Amino acid sequence: MGTTTASFAALIEKDRKTHQERLWNGSFLDYLELVRGNPTLPKQAHARLYEAVTACGVADLGESEDARLNRLFGDEHLKRYPFFEKEFFGVERPLAQIVRYLHSAALHGEESRQVLYLMGPVGAGKSSLVAKLQRALEEADPVYAIQDCPMAEEPLHLIPNHLRRSFSDVLGVPIEGELCPLCRHRLETEFNGRYEDMPVTRVAFSRHRRRGIGVVPPVDPNNQDTSVLIGSEDISKLDRYSESDPRVLDLSGAFNVGNRGIVEFIEVFKNEPEYLHTMITATQEKFVPAPGRHGTVYVDCVIIAHSNEAEWQKFKADHTNEAIMDRIVVVKVPYNLRLTEEVKIYEKMLRESEFRAHIAPHTLEVVSIFAILSRLEPTSKCDLMTKLRLYDGEEVVKKGTTLKLSAKSLREEAQREGMSGISTRFIMKALDNALADNPELGINPINVREALMDMIKRADYPEDTKKLYLEFLQDTVHKAYLDILEKEVTRAFVFSFEQQAEDLFQNYLDHAEAYVNKSKVKDRNTDEELRPDEGFLKSVEEQIGIVGSAAEGFRQEVMSYLWAATRRGEKVSYRAYEPLRDALEKKLLHSVRDMSRIVTKSRTRDEEQKDKYDTLIQRMTELGYNEHSAEVVLKYAANNLWKD
Repeated sequence: MGTTTASFAALIEKDRKTHQERLWNGSFLDYLELVRGNPTLPKQAHARLYEAVTACGVADLGESEDARLNRLFGDEHLKRYPFFEKEFFGVERPLAQIVRYLHSAALHGEESRQVLYLMGPVGAGKSSLVAKLQRALEEADPVYAIQDCPMAEEPLHLIPNHLRRSFSDVLGVPIEGELCPLCRHRLETEFNGRYEDMPVTRVAFSRHRRRGIGVVPPVDPNNQDTSVLIGSEDISKLDRYSESDPRVLDLSGAFNVGNRGIVEFIEVFKNEPEYLHTMITATQEKFVPAPGRHGTVYVDCVIIAHSNEAEWQKFKADHTNEAIMDRIVVVKVPYNLRLTEEVKIYEKMLRESEFRAHIAPHTLEVVSIFAILSRLEPTSKCDLMTKLRLYDGEEVVKKGTTLKLSAKSLREEAQREGMSGISTRFIMKALDNALADNPELGINPINVREALMDMIKRADYPEDTKKLYLEFLQDTVHKAYLDILEKEVTRAFVFSFEQQAEDLFQNYLDHAEAYVNKSKVKDRNTDEELRPDEGFLKSVEEQIGIVGSAAEGFRQEVMSYLWAATRRGEKVSYRAYEPLRDALEKKLLHSVRDMSRIVTKSRTRDEEQKDKYDTLIQRMTELGYNEHSAEVVLKYAANNLWKD
């Protein structure tokens, strides 16, 4: 047997052994002994899902070492859940609400009798979130269930009502729920009421096998067949059994198969309200009607519904739906509004695809800027690019003043922000289109921006929306990329850009500290004590519009911020305080602008300029470009930067 074949065999054997270890069969008495040793075994659906989600750990977002996260979430005490981290980005608040709902329901709070409803725009990740929760159950330990029960119900349902208090005291667990009609019939006819002999087994949840996970798609309004929810009667058995015999039941509805797990309602409000009334009894009384004349069936499940905002608003506008609305916990799932997280979304989607072409640096950043701009609401307090930076956790100073803007205050005045705009799917199509036009050379910010403009022109948007999106691409995104590109070319020109920026930073600190403390600066080389160079300080500050009386406040702000960062043990570098970082980088840009302009714009270069251009291309490749994309962006820089 070859090495590869042997490794396959070992993998199969290991999986089979793991599967065998998860199996268990015994009598109800055996199960009672297991419960006495481990009272957590018969936990209910919400508790089971909550434990599956939090098994990977829980952390406090406000205590993160990331300064950006501290600025965004420091005063909210939001929790971070590693279970979601590799698949969902920029939706910390909705995730915290979902887990809070599960926690409250697990403790038998009011949420345990309410529907979790995810409402958001197309492509925001609602379905993906539900699928992730379903996988949590699939990967969790199997549950103990009455053998051959179509609903995999909890074996403790076998205990007669008059003995439940006694059993509950001994086992240390509450007992609620009733046997389904089929198990009750089996108990009476096959076991003569001896419930202690009823067989118990372990059952693993599986969406595809319809075990513990039920799914309800939108139903034709002209044919609201409730069998999708509660099962039906098998007419093929009516020639053997009477209509009142439980054996004619086919308990294969979503509530039946989703018992002890999740029942998902897709695009829930596309169904007629009457069709949704089953949810009311399923949530409040934990019972659903049995098909035909068989009474009711106990169900224990997490009901999760989702749809877009338009459907929710339409449903909410009808006052006759109040009974259902009162049993719904609404969680908004908006589009992501954080730039760094949006980039991660496309990185993840590209990893999962067969996309193998070269992607030039900042390509995903540029498309992410456009996506987020389309989702933001305008404000009188700042422009949209400043708002975007604030939402990404940057420290932003309003130009010309020391006034700091707050992301929190901006969020509070824009309640619907993120509920509309460009979806991630639209952006991915643009990336695909750009790649189709450049399969071998790869994609870059320039050809992807062109692909986006072409798609917007052809898209079925209202004219004012189309005009706004094109304006973003032709103006705001264009200028944002030029800022990025100017810094990129400068880094490539200045061999030791980071070190020069750091030296400039330390020099600024020396003089700003002396100015604030009304002391002198000691020259690092001669030890001579000098007065703080206000001309130098101003030459840095004016790069970001800090002039006149605002300069003194800015210097004090810089020193306070860096002193606090040092006290927290954070590394202090020129990147530590974003406004000062921007000022220092812009000052460095000025120092190399003339040379950059000559080298990138020259059509005929002398030998010295050619050497510098070749070195520039080499440095650009070290920054992540291939030779083609480096040539493209440098040509773009020549045509758009440092114009005569």
